Amino acid sequence: MSGTSRSVAQAIRSALLTADPRAKAMATRAVWRDWRLGRLAFAFDVAMPDRPARPERPELLPPGRMPKRGRGQSLKGRIALYHALTHIEFVAIDLALDMAGRFGGEGGRELVDDFLRVAADEAMHFALLDRRLKALGSGYGELPAHGGLWDAAYATRQDLAARLAVVPMVLEARGLDVTPRTIEWLRIAGDEPGVRVLERILDDEIRHVRYGANHFMRLADLCGQAPGDLWKSLVERHFGGRLSGPFNDSARRAAGLSLHFTPALA
Repeated sequence: MSGTSRSVAQAIRSALLTADPRAKAMATRAVWRDWRLGRLAFAFDVAMPDRPARPERPELLPPGRMPKRGRGQSLKGRIALYHALTHIEFVAIDLALDMAGRFGGEGGRELVDDFLRVAADEAMHFALLDRRLKALGSGYGELPAHGGLWDAAYATRQDLAARLAVVPMVLEARGLDVTPRTIEWLRIAGDEPGVRVLERILDDEIRHVRYGANHFMRLADLCGQAPGDLWKSLVERHFGGRLSGPFNDSARRAAGLSLHFTPALA
């Protein structure tokens, strides 16, 4: 594209290697804006890092060492809940950036469009949740956080179909199942600002999962495979966990996930 001197891959890599959370969020939104305005060349001339930069805080712990948190009604419980959600959104920024930067050459402009938009949404979600933490007298980094959220990205770094199957269609789809219950806990606690934030996030996440499902269906069609069978085989190979219900069937259907994309997890 004429008039561009920097590639989209270079811009994405720079954001991935930004450690400070708020600076990363701002850099991510700038990448999306510059891409949308045609300021970045559609070129993949640099490799993505195997792991993005991380700030010194929060301390990252294995899942088994994470402190147990309550249901969210108490102030301490709500702070712990918001901190966990803020960390998820922080890692989600990198997951979406990496999808666009690592697989954009293979997936094409539409994949870059979709996942840079997702990255910008995740940056906005991070900012909203961090603001709630500050309003409650805390902030991102003041509690330990789950250290394994990047593992699925690393495990699928060489396979676009596997990345789509596991990250949007399993991990993000799980948010569709659990967020409505979290909203109800916050509503019981009288935390209406938090309810509004999570309702906004839930709406956006349905669209994010739909992006992943649409690209996965296209790849399955190109491979001549049944999408449900391909998804199940990739999930069994690359995702070690099992998820229990209930599943949010209406939100999953809105995101393009039929019942064919649930049995392997249950």
